[in-house]
Amino acid sequence: MAKEIERKFLVDKKAIASFTGGKRIKQAYISTESKAVVRVRVIGDHAYLTLKGESKGITRTEFEYPIPFEDANEMIAELCDGPIIDKTRFIVEHEKHTWEIDIFHGDNDGLIIAEVEMQSESESVELPEWIDKEVTGDPRYYNSNLLYFPFKDWDKS
Repeated sequence: MAKEIERKFLVDKKAIASFTGGKRIKQAYISTESKAVVRVRVIGDHAYLTLKGESKGITRTEFEYPIPFEDANEMIAELCDGPIIDKTRFIVEHEKHTWEIDIFHGDNDGLIIAEVEMQSESESVELPEWIDKEVTGDPRYYNSNLLYFPFKDWDKS
């Protein structure tokens, strides 16, 4: 069984100028039920169907499959409910880990999240200097929740 063990962090906005080679990602959701999330993602001319289970701590079951680009666009148009998550992803290597930094657009403009996947929940991670605050476990930062409760509507005071 495939497992995703991941921590999420906010990123210092001053650091974004140092990130290069980002790829635009558009993703939509077929289902956002608590037991399972089903996502369609388009990155350039590649597409994926992802199924994610419930989070238990920082671990959840995850299955991801490449699908034809045309099928992904048809799924988004006909099967997905709600808005689309639009973001640019940067991949950054730091110490022994690969970080994915997502700069969100549209209704989530201004939100920058870094994610790091680990081999186990007890694995230590050296935090880069551009990390601001950990938000692992805060459901507001789940992409599937950003659809219906976008960053633009948050009370930032």
